[in-house]
Amino acid sequence: MNQLEMPSSHDSGEPERRAGEGRMSPTVGVDYWMLVQAIEDYAIFLLDASGHIVSWNVGAQKLKGYTAQEIIGQHFSRFYTEEAVARGWPDYELQQASLTGRFEDEGWRVRKDGSTFWSNVVITAIRNEAGILTGFAKITRDLSAQREYLEALRLSEERFRLLVDNVKDYAIFMLDPQGYVVSWNAGAARIKGYTRDEIVGKHFSLFYLPEDAAAGKPARELTIARQLGHVEDEGWRVRKDGTTFWANVNITAVRDESNRLRGFAKVTRDLTERRQREELERSGERMREFLATLAHELRNPLAPVRNAVGVMQLETGLSPVVARARDLIDRQVTHLTRLVDDLLDVGRIMSNKVELRLARVDLGELVTRAIEAARPFTDAHEQLVVPHLPHDPVVLRGDMTRLVQVLQNLLHNASKFSPRGSRIDIGGRVGSQMAVLEVRDSGCGIPLRSLDKIFDLFAQEKECLNLGEGGLGIGLTLCKSLVEMHGGSILASSEGPGCGSTFTLSLPLAAAPSDPPADDTNPAEAEVAPLRILLVDDNRDSADSLAMLLELKGHEVRIAYEGEQALHIAPRFVPHLAVIDLAMPKMDGYATLAALRRMPELAETMYAAMTGFGHASDRERTREAGFHAHLVKPVELALFDQLLAQVEARRGGGR
Repeated sequence: MNQLEMPSSHDSGEPERRAGEGRMSPTVGVDYWMLVQAIEDYAIFLLDASGHIVSWNVGAQKLKGYTAQEIIGQHFSRFYTEEAVARGWPDYELQQASLTGRFEDEGWRVRKDGSTFWSNVVITAIRNEAGILTGFAKITRDLSAQREYLEALRLSEERFRLLVDNVKDYAIFMLDPQGYVVSWNAGAARIKGYTRDEIVGKHFSLFYLPEDAAAGKPARELTIARQLGHVEDEGWRVRKDGTTFWANVNITAVRDESNRLRGFAKVTRDLTERRQREELERSGERMREFLATLAHELRNPLAPVRNAVGVMQLETGLSPVVARARDLIDRQVTHLTRLVDDLLDVGRIMSNKVELRLARVDLGELVTRAIEAARPFTDAHEQLVVPHLPHDPVVLRGDMTRLVQVLQNLLHNASKFSPRGSRIDIGGRVGSQMAVLEVRDSGCGIPLRSLDKIFDLFAQEKECLNLGEGGLGIGLTLCKSLVEMHGGSILASSEGPGCGSTFTLSLPLAAAPSDPPADDTNPAEAEVAPLRILLVDDNRDSADSLAMLLELKGHEVRIAYEGEQALHIAPRFVPHLAVIDLAMPKMDGYATLAALRRMPELAETMYAAMTGFGHASDRERTREAGFHAHLVKPVELALFDQLLAQVEARRGGGR
């Protein structure tokens, strides 16, 4: 059959005639058939009444792989899978088309090469003028690409739904445009306490505090999200059981392709723990600032007292009563200074600002220094400290100053809780690559209930304290922190009340015993010639007492109670040393130093900062500003002697 000709009526059941119409003119039929033949994206062909193929267009050949010569006359069931043929599906399709006039189906179809494709099939019954079925028109489309896309979309949506439903750390749910809950994931159930059945269909204002709901906050947030597309908020939200939690809430407007609002996506995170942690951090920072300020303010009155004691120590011919009073003041100022230093150190440890200067530390020297540092306290209690150390040298790796501070604190603690005239033992040994020190006393002991909390900040066992004894409860906290910073450990033990206590600390041994041990000893004090010294301090008691002390040591002193006054005195006095307080009103110590250093007459003057702050960052700032030394109030007399020796050496060197 020529493809440009309509099939004859005896071959096709007169397919050129459509139901309800007469025979088409030859010209119209040929034109119509040429149009069908030109279509490549659809398989369009005719079947006779028994389902055999009687025509075949280019689209059919392209889609199914058969040429017209190969397929015309064959039954159309060869396009179906074996399973579909076995259950009689091709015949069923023709039956339905003949009964209703049209049948549509989607399913797998088979090409000539055996491959399958997903197709949409429309079969239309064709009847002649007498209403007799003459055949079927069949149109097939290849929907494989659309099916793959829809299947991928379905799988993507399914994966996304499973992902959202199984997220437990976020409440993720949908609201309709009016704010009613339409979906609910596992995280929402965990965070808010409602099951899906309990909450779907309820208004989301249920999650807000009553006062927020009454003020219209839920509706206001939806309005903002509707207008801007998104709104974020943090605040208190309410669970099913009435408890509240601090939440981060994101509401996003969801719109379709025509920009019509379909609802809102809502994501809620429980930030209660983070908020509490931030509050603790802020509280800790405020505590550190308070401790630092308190320590600084305490140092200011301590400075003149320390200076006055120094003056009294230089005086001769004091009566025994006055000498005892002087020594008592000296001991108490030393004790108070140590408490202030401990306060500062606790604040630094809390903010991770303590820097260890690690070196080789001889165990024997460490114990000797600690005993000497604690002597004023133990002597006041008429107590004897007895060391028991190995004969062979034991070398640690640590910060000598900080380890002396630890051992001194333990000796103070042992002395405070032991009777007058008692004995404190310090034992030392080596074990498991660690040096072990034990401080044993025969005091009141530690109850079992207190052993675990004895190292907590501000914790103190008060039951057996003598009248007038006390403290801040920070010494042991400081010891534990410093020991752990060295990579060691500390442990308290006691047989109970009245049986004494033992504090055992373990510290890592040095890795290279051939290195020389750390030497923190101060250079020997040298005789210092009289110097010209300018004191700049707005605290008159501090300035006057320090001037008195220095004058008794033979130096010439001038006092300026404010920075501007120092600018007038200095050019005429030309001091060898200017000691400048940093925290002065009007013109602080840094501004005073900058002005003095611009004076050519003072080219050889040394400058020492005097302050209540002694952290490494404070020392770095004064060094960068141009100070040669940094003195922390109250200044020990020995430190002043070292500074004066440096000034004398500078003069001798002609610098």
